[in-house]
Amino acid sequence: MTWHAQLQLDYRLEAQRTVARHQHDGPLRILQSLYPEGDSVCHNVLVHPPGGLVGGDTLDLRVTAGTRAHGLITTPGATRFYRSSGELAVQRTEITLTDKARLEWLPLEAIAYSDCQAENRLTLKLGPEAECIGWDVTAFGLPNAKQPFERGSFLQHIELPGVWLEHGLIRAEDDRLMNGPLGLAGQRCMASLFFVGGSALARDRRQGALDAARDVIEAHPLRHLAGVTSPCPQVIVVRVLAPIVEPAMELLRQIRAVWRPHFWHLSANNPRIWST
Repeated sequence: MTWHAQLQLDYRLEAQRTVARHQHDGPLRILQSLYPEGDSVCHNVLVHPPGGLVGGDTLDLRVTAGTRAHGLITTPGATRFYRSSGELAVQRTEITLTDKARLEWLPLEAIAYSDCQAENRLTLKLGPEAECIGWDVTAFGLPNAKQPFERGSFLQHIELPGVWLEHGLIRAEDDRLMNGPLGLAGQRCMASLFFVGGSALARDRRQGALDAARDVIEAHPLRHLAGVTSPCPQVIVVRVLAPIVEPAMELLRQIRAVWRPHFWHLSANNPRIWST
């Protein structure tokens, strides 16, 4: 049996409180809204009860945030793309932010199991002065569990239409890509952290974020496998390779912790579920 699950999640600022409303069809849910840092930021946990996707499954998530609303979304565990007999397993996320809205898109990693046929797509649509901090972390197989990624494919797509596009197809059988020095170089986790604005970022904000990320990277064990750049005035992106997920995720969390006060004058408040 395959699943086609859909979730619409909308953030609105009402009486100085960010409120989340949602509708779902199929096994894709949002848990209770939490406010660990006050009414202005609404934290939500996105849950997919089946725990993973097989060939033929589709997850469609659409998130909107209205003017001055601030939402934060994370997950309780990894998104798992399991073995497929040939059909695609697809996760599509579309985030639409209007003027001065903020969103933090912070799911835990996606795991590509051997023989999966997977697509993971993220589209960001931002109005003027809307801003988003997000990340994408992918593990190829489970090296510590002796489950390598030996066959199959994983398509990763991240897009701010007309401004920024990252699109890559990872095939397990492509040894040059998986193990060559210009590819993954034998690493089995790739991760990106991004800050995206609906308008061009002021030079001092952009440079300050670059400098802060470089300071964190330089002090981290993955410093030779990570870097930060600004491909255009609206985007700053950190890219990391690692042998497993944990050190890559640790680095991204550290950079988010310095970007949050830099961009938004907010403390490095982590979702409560990360500490459970």
